[in-house]
Amino acid sequence: MMDETTAGADAEILFRVDDEVGTLTLNRPQARNALTYTMYDGLRAICEAQTREPTLRGLVITGAGDKAFAAGTDINQFRELHSADDALAYETRIEGVLDALERVPMPTVAAIRGACTGGGAAIAAACDLRVASRDARFGFPIARTLGNCLSAANLRRLAALIGAGRVREMIFTSALLSAEQALQAGLVTTVVDDSAALDAHLEDLFDTLREQAPLTLRATKEALRRLQHAERVDDADLVELCYTSADFREGLEAFLAKRKPTWQGR
Repeated sequence: MMDETTAGADAEILFRVDDEVGTLTLNRPQARNALTYTMYDGLRAICEAQTREPTLRGLVITGAGDKAFAAGTDINQFRELHSADDALAYETRIEGVLDALERVPMPTVAAIRGACTGGGAAIAAACDLRVASRDARFGFPIARTLGNCLSAANLRRLAALIGAGRVREMIFTSALLSAEQALQAGLVTTVVDDSAALDAHLEDLFDTLREQAPLTLRATKEALRRLQHAERVDDADLVELCYTSADFREGLEAFLAKRKPTWQGR
């Protein structure tokens, strides 16, 4: 039985429940599912509702269409950042979304087709498992495009998955990892051939997860979350350094004008 809780097929977030598994779809395929604040807030609301009153055995997050899981935060949202306070508020907002996702008490799975970059890759990294089709690509090409930075919390998530060295290489070179490279690095847990195989794998995966003791999964998730966030890092100065820079404004304008940015290091 399927329970649709959406605002219509044109909503930026779609959510349905089928056999105790929720599927949240980032629904802006025309923009490669680039994330608006509405989408971030919708994801957070669904996660927080399940944390308060769990009704599911699992949650899948995916993107509409085959081109992208999510190609980062919509660039127009960044144009609203004009001060250090704006930048810090943005990172606080995003961290609230990812923290809500990590606190969901049942298994969360990112089902990834196509591009998974920036904020989309951050969402995937905050899920328990990441399953990708062979055409998936992962990365944070911000040093090449916008000149902003990842928060310390997001760097910690990535380093926990693939190690600090791999994180440095990925960000310093703006490299996009193929699905196979991501599998070898430990960024994804499974790679399948295509979209149909991805759907079949998810069905088999949740058949297996339904057979596991829910409280064992819940306790394991929460213990690992506490270990990961045992020491909070003050990164406000680093966020301010990037988001209030002339380089960041240049990166935004260059991105919108589809030209190569000219970095000045200030």
